[in-house]
Amino acid sequence: MQQVEVIRRFDAAPQAVWDVYTDHARWSEWSGMGTSRLEREGSPHRNGSGALRALGPPILPAREEVLEFEPPRRMTYRIVSGGLPMRDHLGEVLFEPDGAGTRVVWRCRFASRVPGLGGIQQRLVTRFFRAALEGLARRHFPDRA
Repeated sequence: MQQVEVIRRFDAAPQAVWDVYTDHARWSEWSGMGTSRLEREGSPHRNGSGALRALGPPILPAREEVLEFEPPRRMTYRIVSGGLPMRDHLGEVLFEPDGAGTRVVWRCRFASRVPGLGGIQQRLVTRFFRAALEGLARRHFPDRA
């Protein structure tokens, strides 16, 4: 199993960071993943548990299902199709108060479907998480990033 953990601090309240991060349909504005859309609404919140988001190229997007949705502190998700050739993917994002700001901890674990590629996939996912959080800061919290 591969594990990834990326931490970034935002000079904004947890609720503000949560609201932008969990608006799945608007990820294309900041994530660097290309297109994003909400394919199935969750319950009781449209972006909550059961929501299915599609990220990336329209022809072969990664589809992720939200498993747990605990505003404004925690969300878990899993990749159900597309994306890198991996299996047993489970992601968790924590939004922790940090003084007047928020500490975001984004982690996941997965196994590669292709023997020997796990380490490369781990580096790619780490790079993506860092770039996405930087994009979130730059686009939505520019004076505070």
